[in-house]
Amino acid sequence: MKRAILLTGASGTVGYQTLLQLLERETYTITVFDKKNEMSVKRLSPFSDRIEIVYGDITNTVDVEKIAANKDAVIHLAAIIPPIADEHPELAKKVNTEGTRILIEQLELQSPNTFFIYSSSISVYGDRLKTPYINVGDRLLPSKGDAYAVTKILAEKIIQNSNLDWTIFRLAAIMGGHKMSKLMFHQPLDTSLEIATPQDTARAFVKAINKQAAVSKRIFNLGGGESCRISYEGFLKRSFKMFGLGALNFPDKAFAEKNFHCGFYEDGDTLEAILNFRQHTLNDYFALENAKISPLKKAAASVFKRPVKWYLLKQSEPYESIKNDDKDLKELFFN
Repeated sequence: MKRAILLTGASGTVGYQTLLQLLERETYTITVFDKKNEMSVKRLSPFSDRIEIVYGDITNTVDVEKIAANKDAVIHLAAIIPPIADEHPELAKKVNTEGTRILIEQLELQSPNTFFIYSSSISVYGDRLKTPYINVGDRLLPSKGDAYAVTKILAEKIIQNSNLDWTIFRLAAIMGGHKMSKLMFHQPLDTSLEIATPQDTARAFVKAINKQAAVSKRIFNLGGGESCRISYEGFLKRSFKMFGLGALNFPDKAFAEKNFHCGFYEDGDTLEAILNFRQHTLNDYFALENAKISPLKKAAASVFKRPVKWYLLKQSEPYESIKNDDKDLKELFFN
């Protein structure tokens, strides 16, 4: 008999990879739940003959009632992420925290024996510049203004206090298909950065379904491991070169000097030993991303690299805080 799996946030970066990997297994019937928009319809509609697609709002109890019955396992990835989460903290709390609570309550009523697999974040540990090696038992101390991290901590508590069986994966920096934004300047250049690819991350969620006993009622740090570690400055330098943008030659104070997150997962091998989900190294990540960039785009970026960097610099809030002598923002970004 096939097991019934519910996947939320299926059109997102990790969610889409998770769906693809679930579809490789013939032992599952799959229901996906997502917000209806142009991107979700485009991504999910090709699979409409193989999965049940339910569009709705995770914060609407009536919508969630439709997806909660008779589920054997749930992979809950739906969330509002930065920078939107930071710009609209109330929306982030409503979706990330209250949406999780509503889903949990409906599953407790309709699928009390389901296994709930949750995607949390390395952001819950806050600024780890001075102490970059992170373990699950470390204190949760979100950076100032990190609304996203707060919503994840609250959601974790709801899950742990529920009547369901559960596991929580705190994801490292998940890199793949990211667009450059103002957030790139919030992270100090000397940050210790451990990444994981969306494919490897998805593999962990899918494999966890059949490893319920080993991960039950436990929290894990999920990262790519030692082969996926680099400084943030080193990561940006390789990225800029790959995109044809040349050197990472931004002016002094373009990047924040504190109050972000990320680090190296000292205990990350614990989850790998159980699930054996890692297939990609840092070099694999860059190879995968490089394959997505057409020679034409790379050539154009090389020609227009100066205006592109000027445009990016205009989005640097740390740099603007210095230029405008904004004391509140300077205190947020600089020592």
